[in-house]
Amino acid sequence: MNDIVAYNNKNIVLHELIGLRVKVIDCLDGKQIGAKGTVIDETKNTLLVDTSTGLIKLIKRACTFEFYSNGHAFKVKGKEINFRPGERTEKGMKYYKLRNV
Repeated sequence: MNDIVAYNNKNIVLHELIGLRVKVIDCLDGKQIGAKGTVIDETKNTLLVDTSTGLIKLIKRACTFEFYSNGHAFKVKGKEINFRPGERTEKGMKYYKLRNV
């Protein structure tokens, strides 16, 4: 499903994240830095990630993520995606406008 969407550095904050590979590159909880896996669920404030050691819940606002799609990596601050998935297109527009292509 995600292969159909053409993710780029600008629109990543507006699109579906479930199914994407993700890595935590910075976090207030230092134990979560370096965690990586596949996003399997999302709420307004969290990402549920399937890792090689099991499921982990990541607080969006506390982390900076690197999402991977089609061989490309996109750095995203948690505050840029801290919305309900269904509201991301509307509420995430201010971050979309600030990001570089």
